[in-house]
Amino acid sequence: MTVRFPPSTRALRLPLIVLGLGLSGAARAQPITPPAPQLPAVTVPGATVQETATDPVHGFVAERAVTATKTDTPVMETPQSISVITRDRMELQGAQSVQQAAGYTAGVTANNRIDHRRDGVKIRGADSTHYLDGLLNSAWYYNNTRPDPYALERIEILRGPSGMLYGQGSIGGILNLVSKRPQAEAMRELGVSYGSHDRKQVQADFTGPLDASGSWLYRIVALGRDSDSAVKHAKDNRYFVAPSLTWRPSAATSLTLLGNLQEDDSGTMAGFFPRRGTVTDTPAGRIPQDFFVSEPDFDKYVARQRAAGYQFEHAFNDRLTVRQNLRYTQSAVDYRSIYTAGFTGASHGWVPGSDTLLRRKLYQEQKALRQGVVDTQAQLNLRAGPVRHTVLAGIDYQRAILDSRLGLGGTAAPIDVHHPVYGNYVAPTSYAWSTYRAHQIGLYMQDQLEWDRWLLMLGLRHDHSRTSVDNDPKGSADDSALTRRFGLMYRSAAGLNPYISYAESFEGQTGLNKANEPFKPLRGKQWEAGAKYQPAGRNLTVTAAIFAMIENNRKVPGVVNGRADTVQVGQARTRGLELEALASQGNLDLVASYTYLDARVARGKPAEEGRQLSGIARHMASLWANYRFRAFGVSGLLAGAGARYNGTHDDGTGHNGMAAVTLYDAVLAYDAGPMRMALNVTNLFDKRYVDVCLARGDCFFGTRRSVVGSVTYRF
Repeated sequence: MTVRFPPSTRALRLPLIVLGLGLSGAARAQPITPPAPQLPAVTVPGATVQETATDPVHGFVAERAVTATKTDTPVMETPQSISVITRDRMELQGAQSVQQAAGYTAGVTANNRIDHRRDGVKIRGADSTHYLDGLLNSAWYYNNTRPDPYALERIEILRGPSGMLYGQGSIGGILNLVSKRPQAEAMRELGVSYGSHDRKQVQADFTGPLDASGSWLYRIVALGRDSDSAVKHAKDNRYFVAPSLTWRPSAATSLTLLGNLQEDDSGTMAGFFPRRGTVTDTPAGRIPQDFFVSEPDFDKYVARQRAAGYQFEHAFNDRLTVRQNLRYTQSAVDYRSIYTAGFTGASHGWVPGSDTLLRRKLYQEQKALRQGVVDTQAQLNLRAGPVRHTVLAGIDYQRAILDSRLGLGGTAAPIDVHHPVYGNYVAPTSYAWSTYRAHQIGLYMQDQLEWDRWLLMLGLRHDHSRTSVDNDPKGSADDSALTRRFGLMYRSAAGLNPYISYAESFEGQTGLNKANEPFKPLRGKQWEAGAKYQPAGRNLTVTAAIFAMIENNRKVPGVVNGRADTVQVGQARTRGLELEALASQGNLDLVASYTYLDARVARGKPAEEGRQLSGIARHMASLWANYRFRAFGVSGLLAGAGARYNGTHDDGTGHNGMAAVTLYDAVLAYDAGPMRMALNVTNLFDKRYVDVCLARGDCFFGTRRSVVGSVTYRF
């Protein structure tokens, strides 16, 4: 077996930049006029074009979303909690990662740790499943590049189970990233930024029509970054190009081609340090937050990705529409790291008798992923008497193959955390090869019924999924599942819409017990009740939800036929309350949230039962506001600030509590015609803290203050 890694993107950067300039030049060569109308246009003063679920949004309040229903549905008419993070919000808050963009959202625990391998976002206490344009974005951990917020139009966060529409995944919810798409109105943007850790970045976003009729639209988004990081010897470099092309031969048909080419080059930032030396002191002091535990000439985390796909839609008439979304991805990771060894025991990662020497463990693995995902849908709009139906039927299929080469035999000597001397390690001398395979096929049907002021949503899905590891039956799973969904909402004349809903999830588990029986998938269910409020004519929404989730079939140690075995009697139970408000009114933008999470182990190891799940705070709150000083005669000036509170939590053992932390962020920006200048600061007061400690004993530092200044020019 051969692991094939996509070539470096460096050789492709210049041709792609030339392509982008060529496209923009072609756009300039054409008269930039609106698309030819299909019917005579009537201009009504004060009228606005209805927003769609993928359009740019002005401000913080999105009217529509697609993630919760796979149809273009108003957010306020969706009987389940969903939050939309708009492009404007990401820019104003200076989001440098997806997890940072999600940090002000109700129900979301966004990692603040120093770790650039993946976006750590938990929803309602559970790891989230990540999608890109409605299609699964990754299979397995640490084998993809991290999506960059600059490439995104919006982020939609569906809270609660989503098995009825998407198949297997987390009970907590899904995070769907919506790519920037070609626009009919020409726009060209160039930007540069400089910030903490010698962060140098350039970016470009060009879009517009390619012909006079507007049948052909293009977009090319590109970014390059050269940066150090908060940890010595670890880089944070990135390059990506995302071209897209839309063809609209008629008002009824559209085809959008989407591509992505990206390379991330970073290193070990998460040292997996012991609790003693991070949360508590040692006689020699604490571990420095910028301490690099790995080896400079060995360490790397290089991820490369190539992806291409399309989104097709055709309306046969005003009743029947078909869609197909497809994406094929090749990605690879070269992951070499040295980290703290032995989190538990008498020494807890330290060399016995020492307060300065950490034991280390070497890890090296190369992974190459090939993944194909396709989702085909038919939407039928019907009317039966006074009841309107939006019926969605679909079939989706996904397949992934992951080749792995794991290094064996590598070692690393202990290192002094205050006076490190590098070079004392032995790289792996042999390798273990494995191939992982996964596929899932699902059939689903959903009906959104509307009668007078009542909305009813019903859905049913059947899945078959299979995961296998070559020559290892313990890595295999073969599961089938039926998942259901129900929602009921009443739309009041006052703009207050109460609702109730029920949803289910399932997630496959690999392995066999000692009787060679495969483990059952995790099965989850959620009940939710809430209300959504939007006053007439106001760009303001307030939502509230209470919920209860139960997840069964968690693995716990047990005894079967008189011998130790793994049994599936574990259960996690989560109850919570979420409040969220969004507003873009006049000169003010605002987002506020509060979350209460009682997430416990209901059944499990005796020592764990009744404990709050690891790393999950019971109380979280956030507030962000920014103001434009137009009324004071300084029309281009904007200032904003925010606060994020994460309450006390522990590592799941009930003994090692983590202190609450409040972090502050700020922005100062000035728009001068086509030019925009901004200064964004996260962790404004440079709070030093530990983000989380896990039950196994390792802890992760939180991110320190980051300052980024940027200049953007649009023409």
